Amino acid sequence: MKPIRLRPIGFVKNKVKKPRFGGFANEISEIILKKKFTNALNGIEGYSHVLVIYWMDKVKNYVIIHRPQGNPEVPIVGIFSCRCPQRPNPIGITTVELIERKGNKIKV
Repeated sequence: MKPIRLRPIGFVKNKVKKPRFGGFANEISEIILKKKFTNALNGIEGYSHVLVIYWMDKVKNYVIIHRPQGNPEVPIVGIFSCRCPQRPNPIGITTVELIERKGNKIKV
């Protein structure tokens, strides 16, 4: 297979200081796109939610099998059978509420 090349078009800013798994439901983040993509956001204010596809850049190694959240009460499963980030390609997707847009920035 040919490699797939991804190019970042922005980044996320929030007040979270330590990496963690989950628990972001009450966090407000700002997604800042490169200025050249500002017009790509035109009309987004008409929506209540947006899909965000992102690269989990803090994931350094992947696993094939995993015990979700290290919980001994949970069975070991293949990495694609859970939501854990240690994937061969750490691509994430989430749906978030759109709070506001200002230029090339959206608050979610």
